[in-house]
Amino acid sequence: MDSEIPTTGKGPAANLAARRAAGQVHADPVQEKVVARLQAIHDQLKALGSAPAKGGFLARLGFGRAERPKDAPHGLYIWGPVGRGKSMLMDLFFADAPVAKKRRVHFHEFMLEVHERLHRRREELAARGAPPEADTIVPIARAIAEETRLLCFDEFQVTNIADAMILGRLFETLFEEGLTVIATSNRTPDDLYKNGLQRDRFLPFIELVKQRLEILKLGGGQDYRMDRMREFDMYLTPLGPWATKKLDEAFRALANGADGEPRVLRTQGRNVEVPRAAPGVAMADYLDWCAKPMGAADFLCIADHFHSVILSEIPKMGPDNRDKAARFVTMIDAFYEKKVKFICSAATTPEKLYTDGDGAFEFQRTVSRLMEMQSPEYLALEHIA
Repeated sequence: MDSEIPTTGKGPAANLAARRAAGQVHADPVQEKVVARLQAIHDQLKALGSAPAKGGFLARLGFGRAERPKDAPHGLYIWGPVGRGKSMLMDLFFADAPVAKKRRVHFHEFMLEVHERLHRRREELAARGAPPEADTIVPIARAIAEETRLLCFDEFQVTNIADAMILGRLFETLFEEGLTVIATSNRTPDDLYKNGLQRDRFLPFIELVKQRLEILKLGGGQDYRMDRMREFDMYLTPLGPWATKKLDEAFRALANGADGEPRVLRTQGRNVEVPRAAPGVAMADYLDWCAKPMGAADFLCIADHFHSVILSEIPKMGPDNRDKAARFVTMIDAFYEKKVKFICSAATTPEKLYTDGDGAFEFQRTVSRLMEMQSPEYLALEHIA
């Protein structure tokens, strides 16, 4: 949350009211309905209190597994277009959620961790000479449940078959263990992993989500991200401290005041590093991506995960930079295809970025796209995730 508005300690409804009283947000009846349901979850969790989990004699001595509270709320799945305030409402809920063991994490990062745990457990079993487990997912899910009682997921989406094939069993066990799950997504549950390989095996997970989580749509006509976008200069030149400051301000505005932190995405077996990220928005330096051996799949992965990308320090390119210029072209093509909102700082205007070198003629298409991506018509287009 923004440091300017402290949490009230009373839950998301009071936190939202505090922001509204400070003039940071406008009244929105759709948001009010969603925050009311988040407040209900807050109140249920508070009512459970901090009483220790019940269990048998061995559990009370620290052996075996304690019985999980059966009345813990299952949670919510909040979906809708970008810019409607999903991440902000999650901020308001998570900030003072009355749970000691709580975690907020990007869904993609959570699944990377799950795969790492699965791999590590199989290696440990093999090292001991133990036979493979019939179901390795269940003990991993139980271990997660021991560590966390409230899981809040940003940007819930499923893009690869490795995740799709384990989600049903994983979340079935997490729910059995009494976890509360709050998730935000740009997609309705029925559209998760749409057109994915072997999607028929994924459908039971969709039904599980619909059975165990309350599905709420956060729609409405007000796109708050677009309101903020209109305040920015999308293309800043020349380079310098002023441009750097403006990009930082744009990041914080799009990230609801968050500082952001590094993230690692995964595509086709490779890591894609994002130096600074918050829900929906990524920031990097030109050299972070264009000086590394990145290709279309990497940039499409970034475009899938972020509706807005901020890139700093784009230089004037020439014959000695043709490899970097080629990656820059590939990057802009990927972002344009997915209707990513692109904010940048550059040494010169788009038409002067790359005028001499292999591919300079073809670069004119990129010039055209950079100019179009600054237009109100492009900014109004929906991000394609």
